[in-house]
Amino acid sequence: MVFCLLGSLLVCPSARAEVQVPPGKQRVLLAVLLLHSNHVVPADVLVEALWGSEPPPSARAAMRNYVKRLRKVLGDTDHDLIRSVPGGYLIRVGADDLDVTRFEELERAGRQAAAAGDWERAIGLLRDALFLWRGEALEDVRSDWLAARELPRLAELRLRALETRIDLDLRLNRRADAIAELWRLTKLHPLRERLYQLLMRALCQDGRYSEALGVYRSVRRVLIGELGTEPGPDLRRLHQQILASDPALTGPGAQPAVAGSEASFVIAGTRGAALPPRQLPATARHFSGRSAELAALGAIADEPGGAGQPTIIAVTGAAGVGKTALALRWAHQAGARFPDGQLHVDLRGYDPRPPMRPTLALAGFLRSLGGPDAEVPADQAECTARFRSLLAGRRVLVVLDNARSAEHVRPLLPATPGCAAVVTSRDSLAGLVVRDGAQRVDVDLLPLADAVCLLRSLIGGRVDADPAAARTLAVQCARLPLALSAAAELAGACPGAPLAGLVRQLDDRRQRLDLLDSGGDPRTAIRAVFSWSYRSLDGDSARAFRLLGLHPVAEIEPCAGAGLMGTTVPHARRLLTALARAHMLRPVGPALYAMHELLRVYAAELAVAHDGAHDRDRRESLPARAYLPLAACDHRGAPRPRECGDASVAEDRLGFSRRRSVIRHG
Repeated sequence: MVFCLLGSLLVCPSARAEVQVPPGKQRVLLAVLLLHSNHVVPADVLVEALWGSEPPPSARAAMRNYVKRLRKVLGDTDHDLIRSVPGGYLIRVGADDLDVTRFEELERAGRQAAAAGDWERAIGLLRDALFLWRGEALEDVRSDWLAARELPRLAELRLRALETRIDLDLRLNRRADAIAELWRLTKLHPLRERLYQLLMRALCQDGRYSEALGVYRSVRRVLIGELGTEPGPDLRRLHQQILASDPALTGPGAQPAVAGSEASFVIAGTRGAALPPRQLPATARHFSGRSAELAALGAIADEPGGAGQPTIIAVTGAAGVGKTALALRWAHQAGARFPDGQLHVDLRGYDPRPPMRPTLALAGFLRSLGGPDAEVPADQAECTARFRSLLAGRRVLVVLDNARSAEHVRPLLPATPGCAAVVTSRDSLAGLVVRDGAQRVDVDLLPLADAVCLLRSLIGGRVDADPAAARTLAVQCARLPLALSAAAELAGACPGAPLAGLVRQLDDRRQRLDLLDSGGDPRTAIRAVFSWSYRSLDGDSARAFRLLGLHPVAEIEPCAGAGLMGTTVPHARRLLTALARAHMLRPVGPALYAMHELLRVYAAELAVAHDGAHDRDRRESLPARAYLPLAACDHRGAPRPRECGDASVAEDRLGFSRRRSVIRHG
C-alpha cells in the first residue's frame, strides 16, 4: 500500500482502486501516524493533534474509535498495518511506500552528491525528489497541529531542495528556465533572501545587470518595510559585486548537458514515466456560492461509470455566468482523483479569435503526455487514437473550456475508465449528453445573497455600509459574476464614493453596457462577451433575440413570442427553444422563458441598430400586439374562446406578466 502526503492525501493499494479516507479527524490521525511512520506515536500526542490543547474528557475513547474506523477503511483487518503498542500506536510503512520518506532520502543524497562535486547526479536526484510534490503537503487535511508542528519542516526541505537544484543549474550555466522559475518563487516567498540572490546571479549570467540591481532595490524595500532590517551580508556582498562589474558573475561558458541527466518522474518508487502534466490555470481569486454546483460535480465524479466508460461532465450556462471559474475550482479540488495529470485547453468557441481546431488541441495534449513534436500525426482521427492510447491505464482529468459544440470536443474526449472530461460551453451540448453519455451541470445566475457576497469580496466594507445599494447593484448587474466584477472595478476607481452613486449611473439602461465596458477588453467587456453568443445564432434566431429586447417584460411565452415576431406559435416556440439552448434565454416554467436584464439591454440595442422601421413601429404598439395572440390561445397554442382575444384582455395579461416578472426578478 502506497501513501502520498506531498499534496493531497492519497492512499493507493496495489490491488484495488484508491482508498477514500473520510475527511476530518480520520485524515488527521492517518497523517500524524504516517509522518512518524515506523515509530510509536504516544496517545497523548494523537489526542493533542486531533483536539488541540484542551481535549474533551472522552478524547481517548473517541481516538480509539477513530483508529478502529481507520483500520476498517484501510482494510487492516489483522491490525498488521496500524499496531497498538504500549502507550500509543505505530504504523508500518516501507521506505518506498511513503512519498515523504522517499523525498527525504533523495534530497539527502542530492546534497551529498553536490558536496562531492557530482553536480549532474545531484541535479537528477533533486529533480526526482521535487517531482514527488503534487502541491502543498497535506493540502486537503485541515489541522492546526499539523500546520504548526509538521508542515513547516516539509516546506523548508522542499525550498532547500529547490534552491540547491537551481544553484547547481546556474553553476552549469543553465539559466534560461531558472530565471522564470525564480521570478515565480520570489513572488511566493517574498522574504527569502536566498531566492533573490539566485535570481540576481541568473540575471547577471544573462547580461541583465540593471534588472539584477532592480531586484536588489525591490527586496531591500520589502525587507525594510516588513521586517525593519537591511538585506543580509550575502545579498549585500552580491550587490557590491554587481556594482563593481565583477567578471566572476558572468559564470562559466555554456556546457552541454550530459546525456541521461534529466530526471524521470518518480512516485511511490516507480520510475520511468513522464512528469504528469499539471495544466490547470489558477482559480478565480474571488469566488462566491456555487456550493450546489460543486456538490453536483463531485457527485457525478463519484458515480461508478458504465463498463469501460469515462466520466464526461458538461458545464453549461450563459455568457459571463462563471462556468470556467466553477469548472476550475472543482478541478483543483478534485486534483487528487487524477494523479496522472490534468490537461486544459481553451477551445475559443466564443472568442474574438477563431475557434481552436481539435487537431491543434490534440497536438498539445500529445506533447504534454510524453510524445515529441515529430510524433504528432497530421490526421485528426489518428491524433485522437494516439491520445486515447496514451490515456489507457491512466487517471487523467481533461478540462475543455469554451467549447462551441459537441462536435468541437468529441475528438478530445478520453475513452478510458478512471479518466474524466469537464467541458464548459454556452451551448447546451445536447449531442454530448445524448450520444456520449455526458451529464450536464447547468450554471444559472447567482442567487442575490451570493451576488452581494461576491461584491463584498471585491470591494469590501462599502457593501455593508449601504446594503440596499449593494443589492440594487447586484440586480442591475443581473447577478452575473462577470458584470459584478466590472461594476466592482468601477467602484474601485472611486474608492471614496458611496455605492449609491454608481447605482444611479447604472440606472440609465442606455449607458449601462457602456459603463460595464471593462476598459474595452474584448474578453471582459459585457457587450463584447454577449456578441460572441449572438454571432453564433442563425438568422431567424438572431432576429428573434433582437425583438425580445423590445418586449416590455423579462418573461415571454410562445404565444406572446408569435405576436412579437410576427410568426406562428409553433415557429415561435422553436425559436425560443433554440435561444434557450444557446443560453440566450432561461426556461423559468412550462412554456415560459426569461431573459436577464443585461441581455435585454443588449438585444434592444441590436434591434434599434439592425431592424427597420417596420419593427420600430411594432415596438410602439408592442403591448397590444404581443399579447393579443397570448389572449387568444393557451400556453400550448390551443385556441381560446373568441371573446378572449381582444385588446383589453391583452392589456390585462400584460399587466399580470409585468407583476409576475417583478416578483420573480426583483
